[in-house]
Amino acid sequence: KLGFVFQTFNLLSNFTALENIEAPMVLAGKLRRRARRERAEYLLEQVGLGDRIDHYPSELSGGQQQRVAIARALANDPPILIGDEMTGDLDSKTGFEVMHLVRSLNQEQGKTVIYVTHDPRMADFADRVIHMTDGIIGREELKNGS
Repeated sequence: KLGFVFQTFNLLSNFTALENIEAPMVLAGKLRRRARRERAEYLLEQVGLGDRIDHYPSELSGGQQQRVAIARALANDPPILIGDEMTGDLDSKTGFEVMHLVRSLNQEQGKTVIYVTHDPRMADFADRVIHMTDGIIGREELKNGS
């Protein structure tokens, strides 16, 4: 029901991009091998990495690794995607590209996306922003027509 995207990607270094995306589907035990491969290929296309299917994490840039991590989080088609500092290890340009991708998941696929960030510019991609200080919820903002 939940997909997780971590700041440090947490990709399996001995697995290709395709295999990293297939891994959660194998663990869920819901799809046969061919269906898993087709879904993983589709997700790699969705995140703009269809040409990197057989690449290992060490052969990918940080932004590409993060997009593989997003595709992996979507492998079992969860309705909710949770991101922990998804752009924290990326340069600002790549971070914005990743956030545009995440925003499209919400707008085009209806996914609920919850993410934590220390970068106020990333909050511009949200419909709702909840500020926390020292673990205490502070103010809330509704944005983007919400």
